[in-house]
Amino acid sequence: MSEPHDPERLRALEERLTRVKEAQKPKTSRGEEHFSQANMAWRMVTELVAGLLIGFGMGYGLDKLLGTMPLFLVIFIGFGLAAGVKTMMRTARDIEKQQVAEQNAAEDDNAETSAGTERDKHGD
Repeated sequence: MSEPHDPERLRALEERLTRVKEAQKPKTSRGEEHFSQANMAWRMVTELVAGLLIGFGMGYGLDKLLGTMPLFLVIFIGFGLAAGVKTMMRTARDIEKQQVAEQNAAEDDNAETSAGTERDKHGD
């Protein structure tokens, strides 16, 4: 049996505790911005409004130029709405991919930590 103050066992315990503490720290992305839910919502609203405004401007300009007042205005507002919705959907898909990747990375880190703890328990 080992003595109560075995330095090798204490060092191994310290290493395990350090690994567990590191695994429990909140993960920060490296160089990527984290958006809160409100910021993501504002970004999507802004993209939709920008699409509508661009469509409105193009339609109004063409109607003034060609003298067909409501025709191009209505058509290009529809195009602007479609473009804004498409951009919002692309943004939502990108955000979802980023969140899934972060979740997978966190799960991998937790699996590695628990595997290391199991190895230390068995003395491997």
